[in-house]
Amino acid sequence: MSERFDCRDAFQRTLIDLATHDERIVAVVNDSVGSSKLGGFEKAFPDRLINVGIAEQNMVGVGAGLANGGRIPFVSGAAPFLTGRALEQIKADVAYSNANVKLCGQSPGMAYGELGPTHHSIEDLAWLRAIANLPVIVPADPVETEAVIRWAAATQGPMFIRIARFPVTQLHRADYTFRLGRATTLREGADVTLIACGTMVERALEAATLLATRGIGARVLNMPTVRPIDREAVIAAAEQTGAIVTIEEHTVHGGLGGAVAEVVATERPTPMRLLGVPGVFAPTGSVEALFTRFGLTADGILDAALALVGRAAA
Repeated sequence: MSERFDCRDAFQRTLIDLATHDERIVAVVNDSVGSSKLGGFEKAFPDRLINVGIAEQNMVGVGAGLANGGRIPFVSGAAPFLTGRALEQIKADVAYSNANVKLCGQSPGMAYGELGPTHHSIEDLAWLRAIANLPVIVPADPVETEAVIRWAAATQGPMFIRIARFPVTQLHRADYTFRLGRATTLREGADVTLIACGTMVERALEAATLLATRGIGARVLNMPTVRPIDREAVIAAAEQTGAIVTIEEHTVHGGLGGAVAEVVATERPTPMRLLGVPGVFAPTGSVEALFTRFGLTADGILDAALALVGRAAA
């Protein structure tokens, strides 16, 4: 079995390296040093980690203030609470004010499986994608996580970065370069396109391998930027493969699937299938059990693609 990685480790390792060379970099947390895996950062830079306690609105406001003072704050907390409780501050203090704040949503999607619906962050992409001036980024593996964090530190302006807790394999080469608004083609195919982000990218690749045994060539696109979406890659997928399946650890309403569908509907109408949580509260259960329940497995993606290819050919 391939080695699997917690992307939070790449997040902390990269942040420590960046902070070693740039004293402007600080971390702001909401009693989440452990869940953000920032214990090493706190040890290395005890005066550059600000713990506001369980007060997400204050955390985002403090981050905005630090940015106004010339710091580069990485505001890190559990995704459901960072985005749900502090949505107004994210909108007004960060995005509208164009503050140089890097919002880092930890353990997103259904990573807190056994803690249930209150801890599932399956709406964050939808409500943050609706806010102007706020890039929304979902790295797929530790290499991409590191690349995104380095890009974030060097790029002026606000952004939201989803950092996965659920272990994933390494999909990208060490020399991978992240570009905002650009997808990466991980596998070529002419019969259907699988567009995924985050933890679902490796599962899309597994499904593509299964599809190949059925004589179906699946293109696999890693779409790390949900806003702005890579319109050119989506249009090319629609024109060249004639069928698109989107896969995300998120509700099917307003996230990656919605962003892709907006492009498809206005530019090149094409049969689609959106895989994710189908507009319900995801129940309590292990992550794998929840993925299976909602078809977010290689077999589930395979079934969706087979049905869609059959429909497109009819």
